[in-house]
Amino acid sequence: MAGKSSSAVKRHRQSEERRLRNKAVKSSVRTSVKKFVGLAQKKEVPGAEAALKDMIKKIDTAAQKGIIKGNAAARKKSRMQRLFNTLKAAQ
Repeated sequence: MAGKSSSAVKRHRQSEERRLRNKAVKSSVRTSVKKFVGLAQKKEVPGAEAALKDMIKKIDTAAQKGIIKGNAAARKKSRMQRLFNTLKAAQ
């Protein structure tokens, strides 16, 4: 932890709070991706479509907040959309 100055202690406290908040958002994104991929592998189109919309919303929010970079968000969304399109075409 930071030394004696009160501003350093406050900065440390703020960064720790931010780190935990960012960690929760990243975890939420990863969970939604796993949920979508699981439904896609089971070939459940309606469930996968709903999960895809939820996942895209979470990814966009994380990118907007700067928790994940914009290109990483776009790449992840693109790959998941492509997976969904192949699933829908196979049906």
